[in-house]
Amino acid sequence: MNIMRTAILIAGLTAIFMGVGYLVGGTGGMMIAFVIAAGMNFFSYWNADKMVLSMYGAREVDARTAPEYYGIVQRLAARAGLPMPKVYIIDTPQPNAFATGRNPQNAAVAASIGLLQTLTPDEVAGVMAHELAHVKNHDTLTMTITATIAGAISMLANFAFFFGGRRDNNSPLGPIGAIAAALLAPIAAMLVQMAISRTREYAADRMGAEISGSPRSLATALSKIAGGASHIQNDAAEANPATAHLFIINPLSGQRMDNLFSTHPATENRIAALMELEGQMGGSSGGMAARRVDLPGGFGARQRRADDAPRGPWGNQAGGTSRGPWG
Repeated sequence: MNIMRTAILIAGLTAIFMGVGYLVGGTGGMMIAFVIAAGMNFFSYWNADKMVLSMYGAREVDARTAPEYYGIVQRLAARAGLPMPKVYIIDTPQPNAFATGRNPQNAAVAASIGLLQTLTPDEVAGVMAHELAHVKNHDTLTMTITATIAGAISMLANFAFFFGGRRDNNSPLGPIGAIAAALLAPIAAMLVQMAISRTREYAADRMGAEISGSPRSLATALSKIAGGASHIQNDAAEANPATAHLFIINPLSGQRMDNLFSTHPATENRIAALMELEGQMGGSSGGMAARRVDLPGGFGARQRRADDAPRGPWGNQAGGTSRGPWG
């Protein structure tokens, strides 16, 4: 099913790309667009994850540089039966996270500094379990290729707007075709993104809650992330809006599109579904709700319990071993 969905998505985006090429340059423009799209599809399969991580300036961390955060992902990956993904931190104050990679063997998860400063360890676990659910469902290939090609369609549409309106161009519709391409192509690409985004978020919420064992923690995390994303701008996301669907919550502050064109389901609906799942699971225990995950380099601060020993960044006890959110 995932292979079929990915194939349909790639075909749809390629068709849009070729259609824009036709409106800009006629049959020759369409053929050039097809060759470019074919090359992009091949390149995206192998390299789109690296491109996305680079766009956001993500830096890789490990058990030494970020023991608690890394430990959360490590324990969740074991629970989910997944290979250990690469773990990244994004240097933005907006709380958010995403996963990328062409398959579970080449996956990566990334969380922002804002997320790690804002959420409790249980909530961080809920978010990362959601991202690992995308990995387990093979959503990440679809999501990453979509980001790459949708971004290219928007760039081609801009090209059509600025250069396609000349009377001597090869467009069959002349300036009208160029304007149509500039206006309709990004909307068409967005509609294709929506076709895969909304339903997969619900599925990842459910599987993520099952992996972490706490639907409530993911629900409260979604509420906090949505609140942060609504008033804290993510500059990299604003510069690359075609990647918005990768994140657990839409990172575009100000919500430039209404709910009809949103790549994510309404947060309140996702929270309601998680709380219903909480009831079905008979409730879940937290135990870490009063603590926050520390950040490497002294970012953020953790609320300590009375029985906590002195701890360094990310939960390292002075002279001892690291502790994760499950002890």
